[in-house]
Amino acid sequence: MWIAVALASTAMAQTFDVASLKPVEPAPPYPIDLGNVVHGKLTLTNVTLAECLRFAFKINNDDQIAGPDWIKSHDALFEIVGKAPPETPRDQFRLMTRKLLTERFQLTLHHEQRELAFLALVPDKKGSKLQEAAPGTDAAGSTVRQGQIVLHRASITALIVILGRFTGRPIVDMTGMKGAYDVKLEWTPLKKVSAIPGDAGDLPEGPTFFEAVQEQLGLKLETRKGPMDVIVVDHAEKKPLPN
Repeated sequence: MWIAVALASTAMAQTFDVASLKPVEPAPPYPIDLGNVVHGKLTLTNVTLAECLRFAFKINNDDQIAGPDWIKSHDALFEIVGKAPPETPRDQFRLMTRKLLTERFQLTLHHEQRELAFLALVPDKKGSKLQEAAPGTDAAGSTVRQGQIVLHRASITALIVILGRFTGRPIVDMTGMKGAYDVKLEWTPLKKVSAIPGDAGDLPEGPTFFEAVQEQLGLKLETRKGPMDVIVVDHAEKKPLPN
């Protein structure tokens, strides 16, 4: 029943004025864009099908996407560029992306409720340190890599999507924050600890990821557990239909 309703809703969704969806084979390290909308243009760059679905369904982690192994593999990456009128709302871009994915991947899916461990993003006791973005600025010039995140005019939803790439667990927004923020987060990635007793040469210097979130952003990631919606991919062609 849900599948029929979902497909009917997708079929009625507005389509992009122009859209391109194609496989890519970048050599790491490579830039990643998980769904940027600027002046009527959507870009997803070097993303898995699971990450495309995360944008389309406003999900911030891979744990809420299930299906064939290849949909999360970096051996199967894609690029999407979609154009629509500049006034098109972001949520409409998500609906158009659902329709594009359904058509090009011959996609069928359903939803399930599953018990999952997740991280709750909450303000620290001393309050958030995030600064609201200046009026008139845009999201250009963001950096996302191991050890550093720099975002401009990012919503908490967008921040959670990026943080989720480094936690390995779902993140649920419990901040109550609705603004657009400039974010700078820097941490020391964990390194392999030396096997020689007393040798601390391989131990990380500086904050861990979770420490940095608390110290630099004034937010905390708390471990919790509960029922969450999971999108299950029943079928998807690994090679999408051509543009």
